[in-house]
Amino acid sequence: MGLFSKDIKSMDDLMLHELQDIYYAENQIIKALPKLIEKATNRDLKQALTSHLSETKKQVKRLDQVFQKLGQKPKGVDCPAIDGLIKEANEVMSEVADKQVLDAAIVASAQAVEHYEIARYGTVIAWAEELGHEEIVRFLNTNLNEEKAANTKLNSVALRKGVNKKAASAA
Repeated sequence: MGLFSKDIKSMDDLMLHELQDIYYAENQIIKALPKLIEKATNRDLKQALTSHLSETKKQVKRLDQVFQKLGQKPKGVDCPAIDGLIKEANEVMSEVADKQVLDAAIVASAQAVEHYEIARYGTVIAWAEELGHEEIVRFLNTNLNEEKAANTKLNSVALRKGVNKKAASAA
């Protein structure tokens, strides 16, 4: 089912597609985060990414429950947006030689992913509310709040924990 395929005939179909998009994205993030954790050198950054990996696994379990409540089998659909963000992160990481600059690049890449997820969750929550699917809104709001908190934590690592300052002073 493509985003604008004829398989999407109703708002419920569109919401299901969006959930499948998020499901795919979360699973791709679970695969990508260990590489970011391995490459990160800042202790606070490693901890933030490790913590979010654990959260992301819980988010997938919540999405499993969402699909169950909708009477659907959990499955993802290809998401070129998340694939592109992950590909870009990998390319940038391979081009950065200085470890402090690399940490700043990892923060930026991770925040791009968080912003994507925040946008997607916000949309699907609004649709679920409009369609009267209150039974899934709580699960989706929990995931959205975790994504927002992860973004805030990354911001703190970049600004308050010195990742950006160290990267800016790197030779």
